[in-house]
Amino acid sequence: MKDFYRHFKARQCKAKEVLGRPLTFAEKILYGHSWNPEIENYRRGVDYAELKPDRVAMQDATAQMAILQFMNSGRRSSAVPTSIHCDHLIEAEKAAAADLERALMENREVYDFLESAGRRYGMDFWKPGAGIIHQVVLEEYAFPGGMMIGTDSHTPNAGGLGMVAIGVGGADAVDVMSGMSWELKWPRFIGVRLTGKLGGWASPKDVILKLAGLLTVKGGTGTIVEYFGPGAETISCTGKATIANMGAEIGATCSLFPYDDKMRDYLKCTGREELAATTELFRKALRADDAVYADPEQYYDKLIEIDLDRLEPHLNGPFTPDLAWPLSRMKEAVAEHGYPEKISAALVGSCTNASYEDIDRCVSIARQALAKGLKAATPFLINPGSARIKETIARDGQLQVLEELGGTIFANACGPCIGMWKRTDVKKGEINTIVTSYNRNFAKRTDGNPETRNFVASPETVTLLAIAGRLTFNPATDELINDKGENVRLEPPQGAELPPRGLASEKGGLISVRPNPRIEVAIEAASDRIQRLVPFDPWDGNDFQEIPVLLKARGKCTTDHISMAGPWLKYRGHLDNISNNLFLGAVNAFTNEPGQTKNIFTLEYGETHQVARDYKRRGIGWVVIGEENYGEGSSREHAAMEPRFLGGQAVVVKSFARIHETNLKKQGMLALTFAEPADYDKIREDDRVTINVSQIAPGEPLTMTLLHADGVSESIQLNHTYNANQIEWFKAGSALNLIAAGKMG
Repeated sequence: MKDFYRHFKARQCKAKEVLGRPLTFAEKILYGHSWNPEIENYRRGVDYAELKPDRVAMQDATAQMAILQFMNSGRRSSAVPTSIHCDHLIEAEKAAAADLERALMENREVYDFLESAGRRYGMDFWKPGAGIIHQVVLEEYAFPGGMMIGTDSHTPNAGGLGMVAIGVGGADAVDVMSGMSWELKWPRFIGVRLTGKLGGWASPKDVILKLAGLLTVKGGTGTIVEYFGPGAETISCTGKATIANMGAEIGATCSLFPYDDKMRDYLKCTGREELAATTELFRKALRADDAVYADPEQYYDKLIEIDLDRLEPHLNGPFTPDLAWPLSRMKEAVAEHGYPEKISAALVGSCTNASYEDIDRCVSIARQALAKGLKAATPFLINPGSARIKETIARDGQLQVLEELGGTIFANACGPCIGMWKRTDVKKGEINTIVTSYNRNFAKRTDGNPETRNFVASPETVTLLAIAGRLTFNPATDELINDKGENVRLEPPQGAELPPRGLASEKGGLISVRPNPRIEVAIEAASDRIQRLVPFDPWDGNDFQEIPVLLKARGKCTTDHISMAGPWLKYRGHLDNISNNLFLGAVNAFTNEPGQTKNIFTLEYGETHQVARDYKRRGIGWVVIGEENYGEGSSREHAAMEPRFLGGQAVVVKSFARIHETNLKKQGMLALTFAEPADYDKIREDDRVTINVSQIAPGEPLTMTLLHADGVSESIQLNHTYNANQIEWFKAGSALNLIAAGKMG
């Protein structure tokens, strides 16, 4: 690693010389990983840079499609260290052992496919039960100053260890695994200065919950959020990771903390003493320059200050992670909005909050409760972050305390956080409230029930409310009644940042081997889970002429709305089968109902995928219309591949979420925006649309002509962000087609 850091330091010194100014930490990492040997003065939010990430990480749901694409690239092995983590397909129902056993049986062919691909192409394979991708990456792979991309939107978790880690679609991962450069629009930079120190019931999670309320779900789009200040140095490494992880909920490209003692201590605790010693030698290179911290407004595009001394515990939701409520205001919120006060379930864990510190602070509350005659008043469900964490808390006694409180320990996997929760205690359509330490809370995401109100909070707050059983409980003012009828109070939790006896050594079933081209990747001929990909057809060179509007989506249209998770995760490796979920959650602006659209040929309404398939059979392309921040949420590229597979030609919206826009581009589908957002209202249900795509050029708008059913036509202007390389992706049918043809690199 010393050679890496010497090069890293030399690159930033050269960048400062060329640019003639100090650098933020994020800029140091970006310039340190530039593909171009020359230093360029990239314009923020305008220019594209070609970068060279150090590694790739993939979870089992997204790895399937990424590997299927990589198999079509013609490469014999991954060009950079790559890991596969089996964490998404384990459904939470009973408890860890039973759920894992069922997952191994039900997903056997998927796991066989992923393991065999890992062996063939030399990718690390982490077996089911090993842990959640981001927790394992933090424990095993992340390092200060590094750059990683991952096929999961919460890849930025590694920013807690000083790494630029960015969530991408599988096609981006294929670029890097194929030895190509990776393209990123040069970000803008938001500086968040933290002062004071967390105390009372506040936790690191409350920093990002507060920030989400300030910036909203799209306030960080196109930016890297860089934390600094004396308050940042008081937060544990895993606490920093929690904050960086949930930066995805404000649309940020990634989030980042500068190197400090907390990171050094975490590296040592996770068995990387040599790396810790090396980073100490390059400490100054692993932070922004002093001049940046002295005058941050000059170097960041936006500066936000948060005083940790004054930070309250928060509950964010329901239905969006940026609706921020301080815990002290929940009584007011419940009264004003009619949220169900009774909590039907409390869930701790997920990639956001499943560290040793998180669990230990929950146990601090649990021990108090048990000593005072209290137990959980609602189902209390826990997903440990990794096999090492679970082994450690079992060894140190925390696991037993949580179970004594009434907790159920699920597998070391994502579980309910991504909809893999076989919930039976409420019926679909039943209004209820849950509290979770997760990161997302869109309708239907956790349990498939559109009426579940999910409030996101810290693990400590979730544990507290599990004991109280009601959303309005405030430990600063309220008391609980114990099993003897006595009024009792709970005090703020205490917890160790790192296990005093060190982390357990359990690696959870890692298979790490050199590539072996003699191994056949396991794909069963009659499988309904894994399907080899057929390359998309190249553009025919013609304008899109009078194509129908498949769907005009109203309101929030996330990747969950476009391609649901939950029970559909089983088809993530079978593009045809998973395309049956296309737009099932998207609300049709003309009917106000989800999942249905009008067929302009039959004049009947059907499921959106059925109508799309009918158009495809007729040889007719189509367009989708949407509103703001279209495609926010998960990195899942299925939300781009399904429309492309079923004949879609363009998506026209008011604005895009970053990852989804890139995913559409990579798959050869046009991602366009209204020059005037109000033109969204001009689109009618029976419109035929013409777009002059033959005129596409960088920086040049296109024209969309609407032919209404009454014979009247009108033209509106569309913008795009395609550069010359991305236009070639479109012309070739996809970026992958260029890689396979040896024309990209």
